[in-house]
Amino acid sequence: MIDAPFERYSDEEFKRELLAALPHLRAFARGLSGRPDFADDLVQEAAIKAWSARDRFAAGTSMRAWTFAILRNHYLSELRRNRRQVDFDQDAAERLLVMDADQEGPLHLSDMAAALQKLSPDRREALLLVGASGFTYEEAADICDCAIGTMKSRVARARAELSNLLDGEPRPVEPRGTKQARSR
Repeated sequence: MIDAPFERYSDEEFKRELLAALPHLRAFARGLSGRPDFADDLVQEAAIKAWSARDRFAAGTSMRAWTFAILRNHYLSELRRNRRQVDFDQDAAERLLVMDADQEGPLHLSDMAAALQKLSPDRREALLLVGASGFTYEEAADICDCAIGTMKSRVARARAELSNLLDGEPRPVEPRGTKQARSR
């Protein structure tokens, strides 16, 4: 069976759509990686890959979803490739050694970012896609190549775990049956 041709954007239309997606890609990359410098590299690589594959992009489909999938796949490849490397973050080390005087102060955005980085990668990714980037569960499941039910449970568990972390209860939210299976 021969695939029917699909409508393509002109280079100028594609460029306009891609540029509009970049701020969303950057926010997603920062949430995934927790490092602005690495996030910028991820976005740059995703944009290059998207531009190189522009002839495979069908006009009328979601540029954001397509580019998010490219960025996610590149991020996972980088994690696998750099699994044994560990970067020393001087700023993070200094923040750990210094305690704020006002411990009862309001929740800061940095507290949220730190708590977000404590989530498992799957849960963090799901929460960023659905909660922060505005994708539907179906779109997020397509981006992550998983079932819709899996995406819904990841988001629910991520929200619960994030709430626990922000309330000062560092217990992870485990999937049903995990505790029972361990106690056997």
